[in-house]
Amino acid sequence: MTEPYILLVEDELHIAQGLKFNLEMEGFAVQHVTTGEQALAKKPWIGCCLVILDRMLPGIDGLQVCRSIRQNNDQLPILMLTAMSKEQDRIAGLTEGADDYLTKPFSLEEFLLRVKGILRRAGWYRQKAAAEKCYSFAENHVYLQQQRAVTNNKEITLTELETRMLQVFFEHEGEVLSRAKLLESVWGVTPDTETRTLDNFIVRLRKYFEKRPSHPQHFVTVRGKGYRFQRQAKN
Repeated sequence: MTEPYILLVEDELHIAQGLKFNLEMEGFAVQHVTTGEQALAKKPWIGCCLVILDRMLPGIDGLQVCRSIRQNNDQLPILMLTAMSKEQDRIAGLTEGADDYLTKPFSLEEFLLRVKGILRRAGWYRQKAAAEKCYSFAENHVYLQQQRAVTNNKEITLTELETRMLQVFFEHEGEVLSRAKLLESVWGVTPDTETRTLDNFIVRLRKYFEKRPSHPQHFVTVRGKGYRFQRQAKN
């Protein structure tokens, strides 16, 4: 394929056929493989704009595929699909580098919203870079245009969605942002869609930037309202 396309890695053929058909109806080109081995052997993800990856694959599973892709490409958007709905399973997928995590069974409408949201966010940061070349708070230095951060002498490569979430927080420093606002701004998901993905991303940012992630001083939960970013830690 010469044009950017979506790589679909799914071993359940009836699911794969339905997803492929509907993605193509939306105008996307889709390449489908059924195993982790096929997803890695000839690196069909090179040149694609999005990987849709089932976690529970025969042989090499989705987590291993995700990890291998991330070792070669830090920026390629990955949407992980799974029937495993426990929070620790979602966290495992996000930890390995997935940008979003959708639990089976899911509605086709939400699936397509997630896909379009990821692709929209993937191009957004290039078109609308932050005014500050370096955004600093505490011992953290964030370079949004370069999608990287330096914190306590450790360098972090940020995914596109992490970059977009930080951009939204920095633009609204000190403001309380509702879950609906963040979901719509970062993922393009409708406000009434329930997802734990947002909470898992907040956990990830706290691990990156907070001295004590269990007692955050910068990415703060405002009970019943949402989250607030504050540059200055409260005593």
